[in-house]
Order: sequence, then C-alpha cells, then structure tokens
Amino acid sequence: MTEKARIIDALGEPTLLLPALLGEALGASDRIKYYLSLLQAARTSALHPQQPAAPLMAERCAAGIDDERLDTLPARAERDHDGQIHIPDAGILCDHIVRDLDALLAPIRSAGAEAAVALSARAAALRSQPWCESCDTFDAGQFSRLTSADRDAGDSVHLLVLDAHKELNRLQTRIASEDIDGAAAYDIRPADRALIAAFMRGVNASRPLKLDHPGLGTTATRSGGRLVLQNDIGTTDAHVLVVHVENRRVTLTYTDVHLQRLLFFQSLFAHWAVSWEDTRSRRDRGMEDGLYHVSVGTFSANNDAGLGDYLSFLGSRLVFLIDWNRARKRLRLLLPKKETLDLLHWAADENVGHMAWLRSGGEQLVFDAVAFAARTPPTFGARLDDMLDPGKAVGFMQSVLRACTRGFLERRPDEVVRDEIRAELATCFRSARQQIIDIVAEHAAFSIEIATGIRDCLPDLTGPDAAARIAANAARARQWEQRADERLNQARELRQQQGEWDDFYHDLVARADDITDELEEAAFHLTLFPPEAPSAELLECFATLAGLAVSGAQEFLKAVETARGLRRGGPREDIQDFLAAIHQILVAERQSDDTHRRFKQCLVATPGEFRSHYPWAEFARNLETACDALLHAALQLRDHIMLTVTRD
Repeated sequence: MTEKARIIDALGEPTLLLPALLGEALGASDRIKYYLSLLQAARTSALHPQQPAAPLMAERCAAGIDDERLDTLPARAERDHDGQIHIPDAGILCDHIVRDLDALLAPIRSAGAEAAVALSARAAALRSQPWCESCDTFDAGQFSRLTSADRDAGDSVHLLVLDAHKELNRLQTRIASEDIDGAAAYDIRPADRALIAAFMRGVNASRPLKLDHPGLGTTATRSGGRLVLQNDIGTTDAHVLVVHVENRRVTLTYTDVHLQRLLFFQSLFAHWAVSWEDTRSRRDRGMEDGLYHVSVGTFSANNDAGLGDYLSFLGSRLVFLIDWNRARKRLRLLLPKKETLDLLHWAADENVGHMAWLRSGGEQLVFDAVAFAARTPPTFGARLDDMLDPGKAVGFMQSVLRACTRGFLERRPDEVVRDEIRAELATCFRSARQQIIDIVAEHAAFSIEIATGIRDCLPDLTGPDAAARIAANAARARQWEQRADERLNQARELRQQQGEWDDFYHDLVARADDITDELEEAAFHLTLFPPEAPSAELLECFATLAGLAVSGAQEFLKAVETARGLRRGGPREDIQDFLAAIHQILVAERQSDDTHRRFKQCLVATPGEFRSHYPWAEFARNLETACDALLHAALQLRDHIMLTVTRD
C-alpha cells in the first residue's frame, strides 16, 4: 500500500481509499500477468533449448517493472534429468506474485463485493500449494497451479487473476468520480483529462458504426505514475485493450483469440510509427480454439498535439474489431481471401465498417441482388468474382457496405437500401455485358481490316510491286487474325469469371472467329496466285466476292454496335437500323453464293493446270465461306435480340 493509501486508510475513509487501491490492483494485475508469461517462456525455453527464448522486455516495461535482469531469465532456464524445470530466481518471482495477489484483491475486499470471500478463499488455497515456496525448481503440477487456464484441471493463479480483474472492472464503473466524454474516470490528474478526451473523441466518432452491439466501454485511472486507459471492445473475455500513457509515450497491449484480427488491427496503424513486439500466443481452453494472442505496440509522440492525434486515432479504430471475424467469414462466401481482407481494411479506412451489412442480412442480401440482376439464382458455391471481374466485385461490395451503413445511420427503409444494392449490381452486370460487346466489336473490326486489304490488292495483280504488296497484306492479315484470336481468349476468360448468366456474346465471338479465319486464309491464297493474271471474268468474280465480304463485315459491326443499346421500350429507329444491317448481310450472303457459282463456271471453262487453278478456287471459296459465317453470326445476334432483349 502506498503512503497516500495508508493515510487515507488511517483517516477511516474506506470509500476514499478504494480508488487508490484500484490503481494499485490494476498495476498488480499487469505485473502478475507478466510474471506468469515469464515463467511460461522459461519453461518453453527449457523444454526446447534449440529455439530462441521469447523476448518479453516490452511486456515488462508495460507492466512498470524496471528489473532488466528478468529479460534473460527464460534463456537461463534448464530441464534436469527428472524432468523438472530449474528457473533461476523463480522463487523471487513467486514472492512477488503472492504480494501482488494481495494488492489485486484489496479493493474487492474493501468494497465488500460479493465475490470477495470466494476470491480470498481461492487465493489462500493457492498460496498453500508448493509453488509459492521460495524455490527455483518446478514440476508440471506447480506450473499448472500457476499458469493453467483449464478450469476442469483445477484452480490456478491465472484463473484467479482473470476472475479478479472482472470484479475490478465492475468496481471501476461503480466508483468513477467523473465522466469524461463517456469514459468512467477516477483518481486522475488534471493533465490527464485532455488525453482521455482525445481517446474518447476517436471512440465516439466511430461508435455509431457498432449499432446496438455492446462494447467500447472505457475506464481511465492512474497506476504507477501512468495514465491507464482500458476498453472492453466487445463481449469476448480475451478481447481487451489496455493503454498506458507516460511522458508522450503510449504503450498498448492488445489481446485477441483471432490472430487474423490481431494482424488486421496492427495493419490499421501503417501510417503511424508504431513499434510492434513479436506477437505471442498462449493456451487457454476457455477461449476459442484454446488459444489467444497478445501484441504490444509502442508509439512516441513528438509533441502534445501528436500525442492527442494518436490517441484519437487509436480510439476510432476499435469499433472495426467488433464482430470482425464473423464479417470476414461471411465475406469469404462472396470474395477470395485477399480481397476480403482488403475490403475490411477499406471499410475501416473509409469509416464505413461492416456491422450494418451484417445486420442487413450479410451475404444473403447480396445473393438476393444477384438473383434479381442476373434473372437467375446464383450457382451454389459461386462467388461474386465468378460472375464479375474481381475488381468490379470488390467495388460492388464497397458500395454495398457503404449503402448499408448509410441506411442504418440515416434510418432509411430496408427496401430502399435493398433496391439501391440491386440497381448497383444491375449496373455492374450491364458494365460486364458492355465489356464483352466491346470484344465482339473489336473482333468484327479486324474482319473489316482483313477483307479491305484483300479487296485493295485485287485491282493490280501483275504490277511491278504487286507481289510485295500481296505478301505484305498477307502478313498484316496474319497479325490481325492473331489479334482477333486474342479477343476470343479474352471472351473465354470473361465467361469463366462471369459464369453462365450472360454467355451469348461469348458464343458469338467464337462463331465470328470463323470469319477472320477464312479471310486470313484468303489473304494467304492470294500470295499463291500464278504470275499470269486471271481472266477478266474471274477477276470480276474475285472483286465482287471481296467487296461483299467487306460490306458484310461492315454491316455486322454496325449490327453489334446498334445491339449495344437496344432495350425494351427504346427508340424504334434503333431496332429498325439493327434489322436493316442484318438484312444487308443476308443479301450479301445470297449474292456471294451466286457469284461463287458463276466463278466455278468460269473456272471450268478456263484452260490451265491444276496448280494455277487451285489458289484461285481456294481464294474464292474462302471469301464465300466468310460471307456464310457472317450470316450465321448475324442471325445468331438477331435471334438473341428478338427473343431476349426486346422481350425483357
């Protein structure tokens, strides 16, 4: 007991003594936890000497212990031939634990709490065990009575400290002498109020994002000459934040049962010069998976303003830890792992959060929107990135989280939020549809380029530079055909990403690829023409077929671009232009049939060898087949527009 506490006690005013005892109890709790961690680290080092001993200097400093010799204690532990663990000076640690247990329970006894009798009896029973004798050798049973978190295995100092700390939290709230922006504060100094207010400014700024979920209760006091801030965050016993502030130096100790959430919490401070100690894991069968994790971060401010800004930022981040793991698991039903973590980080950075989305239905809200926008229920197990480009899927989920949060904060009807999300997803799907139409249009443009190159080579087949021009055209046609194949591959990738909700245009590109293949073959066969020019009749047939291929390809591109904006109730002129383009392709295909037959008649009547006739025949066949392929693709597009788009 401090001198101040003794004086207050002598005055016979136990109610005035209680705040001082509470401050000492909080410090004692920190020290006991450190001593137990030190003993656990020593035992681990003795059992596994090949592993480096865990450094606990940060925890020692956070507990207000100045003895630097303790930093080397784990490395000095040894295991003897009987399996017992020898830890130098461990008996002294046990003496410290006994004294601090008295300090820990003192305010509970002084306040006359109901739990005081039971806790005191447990402490007495534990002190009667061999662990508290001044010795440096421990067996498994002694370690268990000190550090075990398994209640089925019997009581331990660790369990007693946990239960006593809960009583201290209740006392803190009960005896708080003042409320500083929502923080229950007692036994503080005047200079502390600005720091507490800065921390609560951050807590209160983001508090609405937790909705009605319990948590974020804050207490503030002094212990060992330092300001101590504690926030309960949520309802999990092992989810606690303790902040020590001393001389512009802030040390936060954060415990969590979920390692991923702990790492997420650390990542929120990427723009602050926080020094994080190595995260340590501890066994506790009372926690999820029997394990919880501890992290210590230290920040030193250059001035008072910087200290206040950091405390405010720290307080504002706590709300994003509430139900974080539940949000992560449910978002994983919609997005890959990395994108899920990135989305949660974005939600924290943008002060949007995830609680409103969970309360609005979570993933089911999105699945309902998918069924509405895609006009079909999503395939079981399908994620958003299976239906949309991953970047667009993440962008959509950002808009979902924002819409849900805005809806709750502004008390908007659920139907309004749901319709907003459906409209956003429908826009994403339309965007994806426009993307595949862009690919179809680019593919059609390559057909026009190849056909135009062939047509322009025909007027002068025997000129001085005809052979070079024809060869160069064939090379360009080959490049254009390869680029058209790239568009086909892009369409296939989009189909894999978007599933089967709108696969018509993917099939259309595959059908249109026959056009470029035939035209490129025609450009190649043109290079095989014999030196002597074909007859005027044959040349006329070639020119007609090439011209029909050019006009058919141009009309197909026109049809694709017109189809882009067709919808039910749209302008009548648009559908008329679309059907006119389809009709022109149909006319061109019929004319190509007639021209090809006339070519065959002329070829049969033309004397010459097979090797001269072969490239002519293949050239004409390629052009006629390209016109056929144009018609098939055009009719496929017409049927889709008439049967689906105009009837939606």
